[in-house]
Amino acid sequence: MDTMKGLKRTHYCGQVLEAGQTVTVGGFCDTVRNKGGIIFIVLRDRTGVVQLTFDDTTDRETFEKAASCHSEYVVMARGDVRERESKNPKIPTGNVEIYVTDLRILSKAQTTPFEIVDNSNTNEELRLKYRYLDLRRTPLQRNIITRHEVARVAREYFYENGFIEIETPMFMKSTPEGARDYLVPSRVHPGKFYALPQSPQIYKQLLMISGFDRYVQLSRCFRDEDLRADRQPEFTQIDLEMSFVDAQDIQETIEGFLHKLFKEVVGKEISLPLPRLTFEDAMNRYGSDKPDTRFDMEIQDITDTVKDVDFVVFKGAIENGGSVRAICAKNAANTYTRKEIDKLTEHAKGIGAKGLAYVRWVDDAPACSFGKFLKEGELEAILNKVGAEKGDVVIIMADKTKTVLSTLGALRLIMAKKLDIIDETKHNFLWITEMPFFEYDEENNTWVAAHHPFTMPMEECVQYLETEPGKVRAKAWDLVLNGVELSSGSMRITDCELQQKMFELLGMEKKEIDLKFGFLVDAYKYAAPPHGGMGIGLDRLAMIICNADNLRDVTAFPKVQNASELMSQCPAEVDAKQLEELHIAVIPENKE
Repeated sequence: MDTMKGLKRTHYCGQVLEAGQTVTVGGFCDTVRNKGGIIFIVLRDRTGVVQLTFDDTTDRETFEKAASCHSEYVVMARGDVRERESKNPKIPTGNVEIYVTDLRILSKAQTTPFEIVDNSNTNEELRLKYRYLDLRRTPLQRNIITRHEVARVAREYFYENGFIEIETPMFMKSTPEGARDYLVPSRVHPGKFYALPQSPQIYKQLLMISGFDRYVQLSRCFRDEDLRADRQPEFTQIDLEMSFVDAQDIQETIEGFLHKLFKEVVGKEISLPLPRLTFEDAMNRYGSDKPDTRFDMEIQDITDTVKDVDFVVFKGAIENGGSVRAICAKNAANTYTRKEIDKLTEHAKGIGAKGLAYVRWVDDAPACSFGKFLKEGELEAILNKVGAEKGDVVIIMADKTKTVLSTLGALRLIMAKKLDIIDETKHNFLWITEMPFFEYDEENNTWVAAHHPFTMPMEECVQYLETEPGKVRAKAWDLVLNGVELSSGSMRITDCELQQKMFELLGMEKKEIDLKFGFLVDAYKYAAPPHGGMGIGLDRLAMIICNADNLRDVTAFPKVQNASELMSQCPAEVDAKQLEELHIAVIPENKE
């Protein structure tokens, strides 16, 4: 095997753009084409590819080395850059080639388990098993580099704006934050455990009490929860906290970051300030607290319009305190045939609906699923209310308002995708404000906290904390991009008595409060500045910027749905001695 002695890389492959220079490059052999008297090797590194050329004027030893090369060999090459006879306009280096005078084969490769190509058809499981090979593919390299650029711009922006980066502990106390903790046993404290942080929430609040008024951290977070396309058990937050500010100050700071990020990484100007919707408006118009606003098709309340219609489904919903609402899909009648509407109805039933009513307007007379219950003029009133015209489809649902909104919100997205009306070039940011402080748990017939217990309620709502929890709104907000929640933020409680009251409202006894949060409660007794903060999901942000379908596409070594990593095959068993040192016994799984 050759060595690098005497050679030092002068250029990356993608930087070889001009003829008339001598360069040294290194990388992986992407393709090797041996035409007999001439050999072409396309060399690849993380910046792109460049063509290496060998012909009958090449030194014989160098030519024979080139002839022995195969895909994925690691080589270095020195040579003169010249214009290509057959140019390739599809790549930046397509006008030039390197006529090689010195070739070194640094490492030979076995035949790879799948071909290293941009558009790989290999199943993901095999690619994840050999992730280090999968990462050689240009699309994944581009994604990982873009993720790096997001992190770079974040650090630059927050440093420029007076933030101090402070690392918080990875080993911390287990505290309730909404998901299961990953626990780490302590060898020196038998029977006791650290928790990996679900977020740096408590520590960053303590930093505000400590006087660091602008904290930031690219923080690793861990949550033991079921995985989805936009979820991994370990992820990164661009985490910040600010003192002597209000909600708008924090939101404007984030807007400045997003403006810089999209200008530098995406090459796009974001219009500021970002639009805002209250939680109530978002639910009523879109049926979601993270609405995708890249298309219309808003939910419309037609309860008053149909209140006198003699249709038992509508009447029953209204009499039971529910509502009747609709979405109008423009120019959808050809796509949404009766068969497709039946499929939509089955989907709606699968997520909690009893059924759907519809109007499909293809011919002069609209086809209405509940037409036989209508008196003269009632259908026209409904169509006028929702702005329906010939060629449109109207989907109507009647039930409890909460069920109606969530179901129509889901159907709105399904229909938009099928109709192909979502503009993938858009980046629609949105602040969702005035979040509810409590959520009603119908299973247990009780109110539960919608946020972590340090979230400040709005001053005018404090009076309802004990008597009318449904009226309480939080000084909390979400940042949404194209229907994906990027971040949640809030102002924090700084009043000791109010914080104690919040713990009690969440059903905590004094002993439990002292055990889980005693150190934080004590800290607030020594005075705290008003403060708040938020954490932006770096991985999700990168996923959307890269137009990727899954967080795995922007994560170097991701986990799959059962939280395992196929490449290293973790989690894995450990030997008995390690378990003994940790005072742990593994109980065999009962598979009966």
